[in-house]
Amino acid sequence: MTTMLEVARRAGVSKATVSRVLSGNGYTSQETRDRVQQAIEECGYRPNLVARQLATRHTRTLGLVVTNTLYHGVYFGELLSQVARMTEDRGRQLILADGKHSADEERQAIQYLLDSRCDGVIIYPRFLGVEEMDEIIEQHEQPIMVLNRRLSRHPAHCVYADQQAAAEAVVDKLVAMGHREIAFIAGSADSPTGAERLAGYRQALIRHGIPVQETLIAPGKWTPACGAAAVSTLLARGARFSALVASNDDMAIGAIKRLHEAGVMVPDEVSVVGFDDIPLAPYVIPALSSVKMPVNGMIQETINRLTTMVEEGSRDALPAFSGTLIRRDSLRRLTGGAMMAVGRPGGIR
Repeated sequence: MTTMLEVARRAGVSKATVSRVLSGNGYTSQETRDRVQQAIEECGYRPNLVARQLATRHTRTLGLVVTNTLYHGVYFGELLSQVARMTEDRGRQLILADGKHSADEERQAIQYLLDSRCDGVIIYPRFLGVEEMDEIIEQHEQPIMVLNRRLSRHPAHCVYADQQAAAEAVVDKLVAMGHREIAFIAGSADSPTGAERLAGYRQALIRHGIPVQETLIAPGKWTPACGAAAVSTLLARGARFSALVASNDDMAIGAIKRLHEAGVMVPDEVSVVGFDDIPLAPYVIPALSSVKMPVNGMIQETINRLTTMVEEGSRDALPAFSGTLIRRDSLRRLTGGAMMAVGRPGGIR
């Protein structure tokens, strides 16, 4: 097995110089670094990773905790892709840990990454509460960033979007376009994002003086099949609506399919809006209007903050990111005061 001393002899430098080149600490000329790198390649030397980590106190790794119940779907595929790409761009390796099915298992996944000496850890929480994550941050020296959740005690350690405000803005737009009977497909009952979007829908209706009708709210669990099933539930109730907001694009796509099967024209009879603006949204027929959440910007800010904390220390708190409605063919303005709605005379029953 090739040793560092053999590399030093081949490069014509000291062992300490080889160590400086490998760690990136201390000054060495470009010529010397090139000689050492060439000697490493010729000798086939592989540095002892554990020893190097102990010497430098950095592993050049970032950890990410995501529970496997969130892996499915385009949104999280895109999220993982962006995290991996941005981590690579910063010369670091990404280590993914599965939060599995409970708060305890999420906590274990975080501890695994911390025990693996990751320089920093990103948490996309599903089960852990805000208080629990604040405590975890306080208990560890390694910097931890929480994605898509607002922390109360450590606002500089979280990057999040205002999901409730985004949902309110969608309802505001629909009301401005003449819609007053607006149905809503909720996300999973235990999802903070789903709860915030539902709260935004309710709050906007109340602000516009429109009664909140529970018969216009259907449960969902983020999948196209759930979106289709939610529309079936609304139709079975005889609910009347001229617009439908789904808590994510997958459910909106399933809803459009079910409306089509029921003979309801989108958007002529029912306008449909989703959330997340997934890459498939423009290619649905009709093209899906959707609230684009700034996932790339949130991930970039999360990784920037995490790497800065590793190298420089704490940062100031950030304001919430905002969503933007991308209007496409699935959304139309009601005209002439006439409203066609599911369940109304002249509409689809």
